[in-house]
Amino acid sequence: MFAKISADAGNRSAALAGIALMLLAVWMFSFGDAIGKFIVATYSVGQLLLLRALASLALLSPVIWRHRNAFRTIQRPGLQVIRVALSTLEVAAFFAASVYLPLADVITYYLAAPIFVTAASAIFLGEKVGWRRWSAIVVGFIGVVIALRPSTQAFSWPAMIALAGSSSFAALMIITRSLRGTPDVVLTTAQFCGTLLFGVIVAPFGWITPTLPDLGLFALAGCISIVAALGVNRSLKLAPASVVVPYQYTMIIWAVIFGYVVFGDVPSIAMLVGAAVIILAGLYIFLRERDLVREEPVVVPPPG
Repeated sequence: MFAKISADAGNRSAALAGIALMLLAVWMFSFGDAIGKFIVATYSVGQLLLLRALASLALLSPVIWRHRNAFRTIQRPGLQVIRVALSTLEVAAFFAASVYLPLADVITYYLAAPIFVTAASAIFLGEKVGWRRWSAIVVGFIGVVIALRPSTQAFSWPAMIALAGSSSFAALMIITRSLRGTPDVVLTTAQFCGTLLFGVIVAPFGWITPTLPDLGLFALAGCISIVAALGVNRSLKLAPASVVVPYQYTMIIWAVIFGYVVFGDVPSIAMLVGAAVIILAGLYIFLRERDLVREEPVVVPPPG
């Protein structure tokens, strides 16, 4: 009995630690996004991605060296290249859209990515999606339309860029599912190498030599992205995904706060309503998938 109480207490402590880490990581991601938006007000997106990737890879270099054997055999290299291209496209689209749109608006479009993933899983991966989740997908798309504000600036280029980035992020997650056997260090390093290459090609056009304080901001943006990613990974190891993943939606709260405090952006009613609809649809899809996993029979592998 005491052992069971002790185990339950340990599980609760691990879950609370996982939630705390997820909340901290989401805050750091939001802070990094705000820094990136501040930087691209002066410097190009290519320059941001170049210097941010350099800082991230420098921070990752000890981990890369320790796991260097993982890079010797890379599974499905063609699909890996497509994944890196999508990763680079989505992060470039995010910061390009943030030049013209409030941070909260861009985040709102990206919150629709899990909804896009569910729809794409049914279409391209042949995964079974029942009428309940299809209904949630439709509701989520309605939330996107509401956030787009069709009566005013709907389908503006910045909004389309943000939606293209969100769609790329959804495709990235779909492909990552197919490459889940690839070590995390390989996936992460490849992503930063992709943004580094993109920056090398694009940054020379309109290059502005950064000041020393701004170089510090570039480095800080890179460090934050790595530390936040490590926080998410550790959170998922401490607690089940069903417990910690919903807390990622707190990103919209931080986006509104950073947008208002740093940039003076006042969120519109349409954006807030659209974000709420998207979040509710996304949470329903997530909880429904969790319940379906629980209902699946346990298959015992044959011996040998």
